[in-house]
Amino acid sequence: MTEAQALQGVQEAIGYTFKDPSLLAAALTHASSADCRLHSNERMEFVGDSILGMVVCAELYKRFPDYLEGELTKIKSAVVSRKTCAQISRELNLPRYLFLGKGMSGRAPLPNSLAAAVYESLIAAIYLDSNDLEVTRNFILKTVSHHITQAVESEHQRNYKSQLQQYAQRMMSATPIYDLLDEKGPDHSKCFEVSVVIQGHRFTSAWGPSKKEAEQKAAYLALRELNAIKPSAEFEAENDLYRGEPASTPVETIAEPASDE
Repeated sequence: MTEAQALQGVQEAIGYTFKDPSLLAAALTHASSADCRLHSNERMEFVGDSILGMVVCAELYKRFPDYLEGELTKIKSAVVSRKTCAQISRELNLPRYLFLGKGMSGRAPLPNSLAAAVYESLIAAIYLDSNDLEVTRNFILKTVSHHITQAVESEHQRNYKSQLQQYAQRMMSATPIYDLLDEKGPDHSKCFEVSVVIQGHRFTSAWGPSKKEAEQKAAYLALRELNAIKPSAEFEAENDLYRGEPASTPVETIAEPASDE
């Protein structure tokens, strides 16, 4: 494939025509095929990464006005990750047009780092060519929008507090209450024990390095005991739910505590 064919193929794939095709050529040039690294796409990757992060952050802020900073950060991290950028790059068929040195040509599949880099470089090239952030933003959102949706759905599946609240309100006409039972350790390394109470029923408590994490773990255990979710081997492998406490605590019936919530 000639350089002209590669440039034409990319422009057709992304729906944008470059006024200065040399910018697109630079975005497609891997360091292995450049006469020096300054002539590769690495500087463009640096610019594109920043623009991508800014556009995604602004989009999340507007699209999800009820999400806290921590929730937005998790979604943003998933959307701008190397894995996602590489996936978008392959969806646009960009690796096919990447200019590689002889030692790199013919490698299959192309590493995620290279595939992601050409997508970020392309973002920079569009911005530098158009000198228009809105044009660049439109391209980014066109390519990342469904990945944002997937990231939000994935994060929701792991937000056990949200799932428990929805379940309790729908099935029990009640709101979960999170009860701090104990805390241990020095101030710089505390550990908290939290249990969930719903309609006078206290569920198995969980320990965590912060109240928020302990609440998430306690919500997970409550959902398990309610048979509202299937066990998550991944979640349990990632989390020490009981933190040195007995792994099974009987569910007990207690008086509904007063709550300011």
